[in-house]
Formats: sequence, structure tokens, C-alpha cells
Amino acid sequence: MGKSQKLGNMPNAPVFSAYRSSSNQSVTTSTWTKVQCQTEEFDTASAYDNATNYRFTPQVAGYYQVNAQLCPVGVPVTRGIAAIYKNGSSHKIGSDYLVDSTTTGRSVVSTLVYMNGTTDYLEMFGYVTSVSGPGFGYATGADTYFQATLVRPA
Repeated sequence: MGKSQKLGNMPNAPVFSAYRSSSNQSVTTSTWTKVQCQTEEFDTASAYDNATNYRFTPQVAGYYQVNAQLCPVGVPVTRGIAAIYKNGSSHKIGSDYLVDSTTTGRSVVSTLVYMNGTTDYLEMFGYVTSVSGPGFGYATGADTYFQATLVRPA
């Protein structure tokens, strides 16, 4: 491998995985809402805030692989969408989960994004339409989650 191809050891590379746990997050129907993934599976650089802002702010400039999944809940859910926001604005929108029954589904979004390592941050947002009780579901990390990892430093 040439120098430009070598990944090598990336000490302090920011990697995190967090999920929604303990209860469904109540939201207003048909409104983009920040998803509160409050339980960390891991956070190697303490770059994910799982208590206040629910955002990922890596201090290493580079290219990041970001994954998120939303489990919409409500009676009945008719639509659910996951999105990645960068610096407070929509960056990538995931699959549009449309249903006409009470079947449980998921919306997934996955993207590569450049982060400057100083001020850039990422958040997960969700959109649910439901007659009553709209929200974001929870389980043991399998339903609603948010993850990112550095794949190449700048």
C-alpha cells in the first residue's frame, strides 16, 4: 500500500454508538424533532453528548461514516423518516417509511460527511405522522440509534 492508501493506527479516533432507551420519546406529529439517544454503547473520544444536546462534535477533522435508524411509534403510524442534521440544518434524509396498517417499520439513513474538527456537529432528527401518541421507539439498541466513526482524517 502507498502512503495515501494506508489507514494505519488512528489514535483517539472518534467513534460512538448511542440508542434510545427507557421509554418512547413523545413528539408532535408531522414535525421534525431531534432524537434523544441517551444511552451510549461506546464513545471513544467523549464526542457525543447523551444528556443535553444529543449531538456528535468530533474534535478531529476528517470524513465520517454516519448511520441512524428511527423506529416511529403511534396509533397508527402512517409515516416515519430519519435524518442527519449538520450544524443545525438538514444534511441527508433517510428512507421514507409509509404504512397503512399497524405494522412496525424503520427508517434508515447512512452517509459520509466531512467534519472540520472544531465547530461542526451532527444530530439525528425524526419525523412521524400519527393520529395519537407519535414518538420515537426504544429497545435495547435495536430500534432507534445514532452512530458515527472517523473513516479518514483530513
